[in-house]
This record gives sequence, structure tokens and C-alpha cells, in this order.
Amino acid sequence: MAIQWFPGHMHLTRKAIAERIKDIDVVIEMLDARLPGSSANPMLAEMTSAKPSLKVLNKQDLADPARTEAWIAHYSALPGVQAIPLDASMGAPARALVQACHVLAPNRGGMAKPMRVLICGIPNVGKSTLINTLKGKRAAKTGDEAGVTKQEQRITIADDFYLYDTPGVLWPRIIVAKSGYNLAASGAIGRNAFNEEEVALELLDYLRQHYAAELEARFKLRSVAEQTDEQLLEAVGRKRGALQGGAKVNLQKAAEIVIHEFRAGSLGRITLETPDEFSQWLSAGQKLDAERQIKKDAIEHARLVRLKKIPRPARVQDGHEEPSD
Repeated sequence: MAIQWFPGHMHLTRKAIAERIKDIDVVIEMLDARLPGSSANPMLAEMTSAKPSLKVLNKQDLADPARTEAWIAHYSALPGVQAIPLDASMGAPARALVQACHVLAPNRGGMAKPMRVLICGIPNVGKSTLINTLKGKRAAKTGDEAGVTKQEQRITIADDFYLYDTPGVLWPRIIVAKSGYNLAASGAIGRNAFNEEEVALELLDYLRQHYAAELEARFKLRSVAEQTDEQLLEAVGRKRGALQGGAKVNLQKAAEIVIHEFRAGSLGRITLETPDEFSQWLSAGQKLDAERQIKKDAIEHARLVRLKKIPRPARVQDGHEEPSD
């Protein structure tokens, strides 16, 4: 199942960012440290490529520290990009963003040239919490559901530092299937856009391979790495009493438990992808997308020929080209 979620306000946000970016000095993109590749918006990367970029791996307190270091090195190696880890609820690290922006745009600052920063990212990545920390008061709405912020707002962090907050925005089509599942597991996608059981199974499949000890400790299970994701989901349901008639496991409830435990950090510090893994997923997704586009173009070409909007290709017979119909 391909997971997609692009509500109407996200289309408006894309247009607003395209207009605002002309006057911006630095772009801060908030990423989820548990899925730094999947939470990086390729649409934003294209729109803001001409501006210095600060990648903030937020929720780093929930992520695998070793993997966070690998992602910081990955992003910091890119031209015009810096990356830092962050827990948006911590005051001192949050203020480090201001310093990082001045490093990226050293000629901005002071009343004559105030720093203008655009902060963006996927839904529910923690932008509003960070802004409230920077501001020192509740300047932006927060919530645990995707899509709380609905329109752009300008926030004055200092007399010469303006921060433009935008609604969380995904991209029109997610071509990396694994990213769709990871985004759903993290809470970046509206709950009506995915099947909890499928997402929980994908999550358990990855966790049993890379974080078996954490699963065993949290749910009091054994030999997790040797079980299938379906067996694990049923085992979690039984351990947590998610049962229905006939002592059968309620898989929907079990799936909700698994997803909630991951989002809350109850399973431990977990990151669902490494730079190398995401690179492989992206390459495979791009290949499939290119093949899909070729098929789509062929179908459209055949349709236009059938409607006589374009000429039918000439036929070749006995070495001679016959005119098309």
C-alpha cells in the first residue's frame, strides 16, 4: 500500500513558501531525528536550494544517538548545509539555532539588515514547540496531531531576527514506500490516510531486525528476531490484553499499541533508517517512479493517437514507409 496525504492547505503552503523564499536569508528545515531521510521534504529542497540551509534533527532524545551522529555528518557534508540535533523542549540547544543562522548568513544582523529565517518541515515534527521555546512564550499552537498550524505567521525572536513559521507540509507523491510507513508511524500523516495494522507490521519488521532487545524488554517477549512481524503483532496484543471474543487478538488495538509505544519513546531510543538504507530506498523508488512514468506516457500517447490528436506512427512494410492514417 502506498501512503499519501496532501490536504488542500498544503498546496497553499507550497505556494506561500515559493513567494516568501525570495526574501529569506536562511531556511531551517525541521527533521524528525528518528527518520531524518524520510522526513526531509524533496519539494522543499527544490524550492529552497538557492538558500543556506540548517537541518535540525528534532526529537533527538527519542532517536538512536549513534545513528543521529551519522545523519548529522551526512547532512553537514552537503554544500551550503549545516545540521544539528535538537530536543525542541530544551531551551539552551534551541537558542543555538540563532547562532547557527548567523554562521550561515554572516552579513545579516542588526536593525539595518535583520535576519529573516523561514522555518519549515513536515507536519508534527515539533516546529511550534521549538518556536515557543525560542520566543519564551506560547507564540505558536502545538498539538500531537499532524496539521495543527494552518497559515504562515511571523514571529520576532529578537529585534533583528524574524522567524516565519509555515504549516507542516508533505509532498504531493511519496515515491519511497518505506518513507510512507515511517512517516505514518511517526505521526506526520493524518490517521485517516493509512491502515494502522499495516504500519505496525512494517514497524515491527524493522524493529525485530535492528532493535530486537528493545522489543523484548518492553513487551516481555523472547526470540523476537526469529519471529515474523505478524507473529510479533499477535504476541504484543496478547501481552497487553488486546483481546476480543474467543480470546482472539484484536489486531487493530495491538497495532495502535505498537505505534503509540514508538511515538512516545517507550520502546527506547530508535531510528528507523540510516543514510545508506535511505539512499537505497530512494534509488529503488526513483527507478520504480521512472518506470511508472514511462507506462503512463505510453498510455497517454496511445489515447491521443486514438483521438487523432497526434498522427499515428508510420508503418514500415517491405523496406518502404507507408503513410500513417
